Amino acid sequence: MSNHTLGNRPFWHHEHHPESRLPVSLVVMTVIVLQLTLPRSLSSPYLWIICVVEAVLLVAINVLDPRHIRAHEGSLRWVGIALIGTMTLANVYSISRLIYQLVDGNVKDATSLLLTGGSIWLTNVVVFALWYWEFDRGGPAARSIAKRQHPDFMFPQMSDPELAAPHWAPRFLDYCYMSLTNSSAFSPTDVLPLTRWAKATMALQSTTSLLVVALVIARAVNILH
Repeated sequence: MSNHTLGNRPFWHHEHHPESRLPVSLVVMTVIVLQLTLPRSLSSPYLWIICVVEAVLLVAINVLDPRHIRAHEGSLRWVGIALIGTMTLANVYSISRLIYQLVDGNVKDATSLLLTGGSIWLTNVVVFALWYWEFDRGGPAARSIAKRQHPDFMFPQMSDPELAAPHWAPRFLDYCYMSLTNSSAFSPTDVLPLTRWAKATMALQSTTSLLVVALVIARAVNILH
């Protein structure tokens, strides 16, 4: 048996304790608050309905599968995907409205621009983190029972057993960090995408982040001068 295998499996491919739902719920609630604080010109005309739907879906998930994430298939997982999808559509609308206003030159307040642009950018980071977390090796519940052998993302701790404690496994905050660095550096940093969907999603996030940041900073500098 080598240092990088456990029987016939990689050393990182093991069962572990189910992940707590609390960090995910807190981050989703934060996103809902950020959506509600956006200017009306950047938010959907159905914003309140969208936020109510998001809140109801979040409550339903926590009621049906409280404390720790155990459902890796069936209707409950689709409820989670519907929640992430709703958040994604709302933020896509805000990004498109922000880009339109920046290109059209309607934004005149640099401070407001930086605050709202930062809020949309941060929401985008969270939304992509949720997608990565939900689909890597079948999702958090499937990862806890080692259902799938091949990873979609290679974390540093998965490449060398000496870099982490025994039975280490990526949690939601690890995916948040990955999403944040991908949005900041506009490319993967220490976590490598392995599958095609992972590469395509990270490329889309990098492109979106670069577009938003470049336009917001350029417009803010133009206003200040």
